[in-house]
Amino acid sequence: MASFGDLNRVNTNIQSLDSQLSLNQVNKQMAENQLKMSTGKRINRAEDDSAGFSIATKLRSRVGGLNQAMQNVGDAKSVLDIAESSFGTVMDNLVEMKGLATQAANDTLGDDERGFIGDQLKALGDDINKIADQTVYQDYELLNGDSSGNTGTLSLTFQVGERKSDTIEADLNAVNVGELFASGGDANLGAGATAGGASAGGAAIDATAATAGGQGTLNFATDATSADYRSLIGKVDSAITTMSENVNDIGITQSSLSVREQTLSESISANESAKSRIMDTDFAKAQSESVRLQILQQTATSSLAQANNGPQSVLGFIG
Repeated sequence: MASFGDLNRVNTNIQSLDSQLSLNQVNKQMAENQLKMSTGKRINRAEDDSAGFSIATKLRSRVGGLNQAMQNVGDAKSVLDIAESSFGTVMDNLVEMKGLATQAANDTLGDDERGFIGDQLKALGDDINKIADQTVYQDYELLNGDSSGNTGTLSLTFQVGERKSDTIEADLNAVNVGELFASGGDANLGAGATAGGASAGGAAIDATAATAGGQGTLNFATDATSADYRSLIGKVDSAITTMSENVNDIGITQSSLSVREQTLSESISANESAKSRIMDTDFAKAQSESVRLQILQQTATSSLAQANNGPQSVLGFIG
């Protein structure tokens, strides 16, 4: 700031320097204000608001994780939808098997007719195995059990949040003839061994268990009786119950994913709002500030022009 007597010196125009300083400060503020308006961000560099920048960066990181978690939830629901669809097809096969077994249990049929029904039942069992083989998502065979193949349970862990602990577990049991009909080593599905039984287990109707190398098969002897098929009805009912439990488990997990999807959506909105309040430009305020700075720029420019003309007054001393 110019002091008393400064206007009487020519080599250093203190008033001009003060005006230049004011004009430079106004120009700097105008540039910053224009940057805020052009980018839409109140904080463009850490120096603008170091604390706010750090907080907003953490919020931005969290929002990124939440958005990916939302995508993960969608993918998880797709996996379960695929499995559920195949479960429905398997259930349809079992219902058809129940009808055929009930038909064969009636003593109005002869051995030939029961043989035809046995062939149909075996084909339906083979179809169940094919469904399990064809139910695939990425590299996962969803209905063939764990990594050993065809047996056990496939356990999937879905990352449904941005924190390490935000997970949901889903267990998909192997669904094939061996697991549905010969689980627990109970391969005998008929009433008992028959005199001329051709099946491997010595029973008129039996199932081979699922192993790492196979899914199991249904076997029907040509002399299977109505009593054998009546026993099979109970085994089909047990398989239907197992499938109902599988569908129920998937439904529970799907419900949990839907709840998490809603929670994630709300969290994303809240965190985006918090980040916006810190980072984004208030355009009404920025525009008002722009008008104020434009006026200051004009007055500072005018003051600088007057200050530059100030040394002319010294000529009066030497005129």
